[in-house]
Amino acid sequence: MNIVKITRVIDGISDVAGFIAKWLVLLACLVSAGNALVRYLISYSSNGLLEIQWYMFGGIVLLGAAQTLRLNEHVRVDLLYSYVSDRTRLWIDIFGFTIFLLPVMAYLTYMTWPFFLNSFKSGEMSMNAGGLILWPAKALLPLGFALLFLQGLAELAKRIGGLTGAMRVDTHYEAPLQ
Repeated sequence: MNIVKITRVIDGISDVAGFIAKWLVLLACLVSAGNALVRYLISYSSNGLLEIQWYMFGGIVLLGAAQTLRLNEHVRVDLLYSYVSDRTRLWIDIFGFTIFLLPVMAYLTYMTWPFFLNSFKSGEMSMNAGGLILWPAKALLPLGFALLFLQGLAELAKRIGGLTGAMRVDTHYEAPLQ
């Protein structure tokens, strides 16, 4: 399998995770609104409903990060990026992925795996009355970091391909309006 096909597979995985994250936004809004409505109408509240909102928020951030990187919509410190050539942007991205993103995501994946595994093995539950099991939320940590690591590898390969002329890479970036 060549590098272009591998990057497409990783892009597809990120798209699936991003699709799930997008639906979690809607679901979190519905659960939040439903929880507030029930609380004010019949004075009932559930710790489980409150906790599931936090689980979904974690899923939104951790599952959506890889697709955000793939779409070049991630936050960056833009001191020079918008003022340099496309080729220089490719070098800046290669430097950032190699020195910062990939090592940090590898480390975070490595560090959060035991955190999740211990919770899973013990069947850890929330200490709140009516709370949920904790391992699904903790599983999002190594999963999200691993997805971001894989997407970082794919983006690095694309940037190298862009430098060698093997593929075209869109380095266009618009700074957020402030």
